[in-house]
Amino acid sequence: MGKYIGPKSKIARKFGESIYGADKVLEKKNYPPGQHGAMRKRKKVSEYGTQLSEKQKAKSIYGLLERQFSLTYERAARLGGITGENLLKLLECRLDNVVYRLGIAPTRAAARQLVSHRHITVNGEVVNIPSYSLKPGDVVAVREKSKSLEVITDSLAGGRSRYAWLEWDPASMSGKFLQKPEREDIPENIKEQLIVELYSK
Repeated sequence: MGKYIGPKSKIARKFGESIYGADKVLEKKNYPPGQHGAMRKRKKVSEYGTQLSEKQKAKSIYGLLERQFSLTYERAARLGGITGENLLKLLECRLDNVVYRLGIAPTRAAARQLVSHRHITVNGEVVNIPSYSLKPGDVVAVREKSKSLEVITDSLAGGRSRYAWLEWDPASMSGKFLQKPEREDIPENIKEQLIVELYSK
């Protein structure tokens, strides 16, 4: 299972956004990484460069590598309707993303690890596939013997934004996936139309 394990602050600085959450490095060095990052004059980026950058940002935010992202895009294109919105909805339906959105894990990378290490159940069954696509009505919960894990208790204690398409029950440490989110409910700063234009070339 491939995943990016390099320095995340460099990626955030590349896009000029804290895409992995609060980042002290980005606050101090709000310019691109590299030897001449602070002094480099911003060249006019081509249309292709802008589209490619947006795709790379989306991949980084959701923690996907190229092949997985391309397959998700192909699924989105087959669904009918607005492809860009379909893409973001499919990414939001991923189990690792929902575990993060529910506040069970502090980051998507941590959520992916919890799923892989069999700490999460879906409808009472252990699911260890981070890309597992949830359907409306599915219940995502912390496995009984994992409820005292420090990473989970700390994350839940920290509080998390609540989302209209998810319902959280703190007593049972479980959340219900009510529906696929609408585009306006997805907080990520992604211009999905640029990604569609890139794949349409």
